[in-house]
Amino acid sequence: MITLLKGLSLLGGEWVIYLLLLCSVLSLAIIIERATVLAREKKEMKKVKEIFEGAGSTLEINSLNAGLSNISGSSATILKKGIERAAMGPNSVEEWITSAASNEKGRLEKRLIVLGTLGNNSIYIGLFGTVLGVIKAFHDLAQSSGSGPEVVMQGLSEALIATAVGLLVAIPSVIAYNFFQKTIKDLLADTDSMARVFLAKLKSL
Repeated sequence: MITLLKGLSLLGGEWVIYLLLLCSVLSLAIIIERATVLAREKKEMKKVKEIFEGAGSTLEINSLNAGLSNISGSSATILKKGIERAAMGPNSVEEWITSAASNEKGRLEKRLIVLGTLGNNSIYIGLFGTVLGVIKAFHDLAQSSGSGPEVVMQGLSEALIATAVGLLVAIPSVIAYNFFQKTIKDLLADTDSMARVFLAKLKSL
């Protein structure tokens, strides 16, 4: 086992760089996909707000249903679940809205766990590649009797590339993850605000 581990450590960190490049492609794909989805959700949310603002203080159920019927965003989906069951009373409507919000939150956060994982661990993967590169560099130095320090310096410089690539993957992933989480939180908060207004209207009837 020890011999096998020693053999693997002497492979160097080049394969780690290729792994990180694959991670960067995956991260970029998720960022583009989630950015597209959330941009569409924000446009749909704007339509929902216009319908509620247009309804004024009356919040007439049939009018809201008709207005939201052609909107497919998460906000409209959550509110429609409650509005369609207005006859069941405010307590039942609140439960339906809460359930729908939970489902939509999961849909909006789809694949974000991968982005968060890449953001938190790419640095360590890069550091692992650097450590492997350093091990190989000193091994090469030991095998090159009579050679100068340039042998190990070249190996160290190549090893540090893995850490740099790890940072290159991690930083955009963390930024995108935090931005998407904030966007989702704002979307759900705005939806909850409109749902509360509708529930207050039901309770006053």
